[in-house]
Amino acid sequence: MNVIAEIQRINDLELEKGLTHTSASWHTKYQNSAWVYAGNLPNNLTEGDVLCILSQYGEIEDIHLVREADSGKSKGFAFVKYEDARSCVLAVDNLTGSDVLGRTLRVDHVEKYRLPKHVQEKEDEKLLNNGDDDGDNDDDGEAGAAGHAYKDQEMASSYNIESGQDLFAAPKKDERRTQTQQQSEQYNSAGDEIIMSREDREDRKRRKELRAQKRKEKEEHRREKEERKSKKRKHGKHYKTSRGRHD
Repeated sequence: MNVIAEIQRINDLELEKGLTHTSASWHTKYQNSAWVYAGNLPNNLTEGDVLCILSQYGEIEDIHLVREADSGKSKGFAFVKYEDARSCVLAVDNLTGSDVLGRTLRVDHVEKYRLPKHVQEKEDEKLLNNGDDDGDNDDDGEAGAAGHAYKDQEMASSYNIESGQDLFAAPKKDERRTQTQQQSEQYNSAGDEIIMSREDREDRKRRKELRAQKRKEKEEHRREKEERKSKKRKHGKHYKTSRGRHD
């Protein structure tokens, strides 16, 4: 039996026996972890898409959409941290088995979240260089801070998990200038395209006229050739008739 069906079976059993929201619930084992695993995600979903889906059941503090190191393509699963661990219960119970773009989601608890490999390797190297004086490495440290999975990586935009885009804020002075420059560039580009399209149309028109002229000249040449042949045939026939009479 797959994990999705097993989670749904356990939830149905708890509802039947009235064990939900009690210490006997299977969720109690994970009450100290605010992380969930979201699997079988469509590969074209971005971090923002995953946030939109899972934020229905609580405030999200962090996300790690696992991607291929060389291509950056999503591997189809992510780890999400809620502000309140109780949100994990809601997400697991309500999102497991949901259909997103033809895929059935699997959302499950994560008892102990592990840092991404590249982050853990840097932390291990730091410990070796500085000595193990900091004690245990918990999630409250720099390595486990929000956005840790994307630290020192080139991002598509300047926004992150803590400071997203404020849709209601007025654009800053530099941003307004940039927008004006972009509009000007777009206008100039559009003007260039119009000029080029006119030149293309005129060039096509000239080529079309040239082809028509060549066809006309070829047709005239063929007609002249036929006329010469016809005159030769008539002249030959007249010569033979005249010669026959003299004979």
